[in-house]
Amino acid sequence: MAQPVVHFEVIGRDAAKLTSYYSSLFGWEVNADNPMNYGMVAAAPTGQEGVGSIGGGIGSAPDGYDGHATFYVAVPDVEAALVRAEELGGSRMMGPEDVGPEMQIGLFNDPEGHLVGVVSGG
Repeated sequence: MAQPVVHFEVIGRDAAKLTSYYSSLFGWEVNADNPMNYGMVAAAPTGQEGVGSIGGGIGSAPDGYDGHATFYVAVPDVEAALVRAEELGGSRMMGPEDVGPEMQIGLFNDPEGHLVGVVSGG
């Protein structure tokens, strides 16, 4: 059995701005009420859209480190997600691209330059 992805993380220079960006883009509820002010994003509960989704977090990078992000997000419409990413200050990198008979992907950079993927179908 392959090891599953169990968490995602977005670390950057401005955690509050990134939290606002991703909350607006994907409707994520982020809870940073903890001593590290690390914004936790819960996985979707069983029986809801996104079953099989993973939880993750958004936080601040230490001084001298720009940060990182790597993940794909399931969306109903790749083009619409890329347009929304651009409206919120991101930039389209690729897509939508057909990667199977009923699957599309796209890539964008968030406002801090992190590469993020969106996928539909499959």
